[in-house]
Amino acid sequence: MAAVDLITALKSFLRVAETGSFSAVATERGMTQPAISRQISALEDYLGTRLVQRSTQAVTLTSEGREFLEPARRLVEDADALAQTIGSRRGKPVGRVRVALPVSLGLYLSSHLGPLLSRCEELSIDLVLRDGVSNLIEDGLDLEIRLGPLGDSAMIASSIGRTKAYLVAAPFYVGKHPPLTHPSDLEQHDCIVYQRWGRDDQWWFSGSSGSGEITVTVRGRIHANNAAAVYRAALDGQGIALLSHLLVEEDIRSGRLLHLLPDFPSRCFPIYVLYPSKRGLPPRTRALIDYIAELLDKDLDMSVRG
Repeated sequence: MAAVDLITALKSFLRVAETGSFSAVATERGMTQPAISRQISALEDYLGTRLVQRSTQAVTLTSEGREFLEPARRLVEDADALAQTIGSRRGKPVGRVRVALPVSLGLYLSSHLGPLLSRCEELSIDLVLRDGVSNLIEDGLDLEIRLGPLGDSAMIASSIGRTKAYLVAAPFYVGKHPPLTHPSDLEQHDCIVYQRWGRDDQWWFSGSSGSGEITVTVRGRIHANNAAAVYRAALDGQGIALLSHLLVEEDIRSGRLLHLLPDFPSRCFPIYVLYPSKRGLPPRTRALIDYIAELLDKDLDMSVRG
């Protein structure tokens, strides 16, 4: 017997016990008397015992039926309470969302979640910080924020922003090496290579007067697949790095890092949100997607309108 059929049969059984009549219950429910009788018979078959005695004069409970009354009431009350709870939560962001996102964006988001969590008191968020590509299904993720090329992803993908990166180095490094005047000068410098997409030793810049894109193949003794590791190596003076503005803006303002070649901005890459399917997207997941998109849109350096 299906769960819904079981609850329906239990409700019919309780009303039959209270009224002593199949016909009265059938009239209440807009059903036929045989239909109510079949519900009770199916419940008896499910339980493997007789619950009611049928006669032409009245319907009475067996001893097993009387013993079953209180458990049946509890089951129906629990089912109604569950339906009420789920119904009250329908459309509300309730539960836990697991999201994978790059380290730089994850650190930024972790310090901006307050308004969302205050607005959605029953929402919880698991931040999975990784700079590589995730497998949403195998990793048990609800969504992923991904930078740059999507490849052959079978996920639903929406563009919600763009990256901005600065070419930076510590004053200690700059003071010991020849000055940079053009992106091609990078070929003569130690660069800290941030490994993400395969050809990570190629960096792209815009010309200073709109003269087109400049591609530079860089070299370096330090390679890392984590933005935080590249950032710390740059702070330590180990070379020149190309890093998200989210990581280095404060260091540039304080002088811990120098912004190099500001007249040759680096290429911007799209920021995507990926999730398995639009169908049945829970309100909790939709709430986080909308919040991240709203957060990026407020930053002109990351807004798709920029």
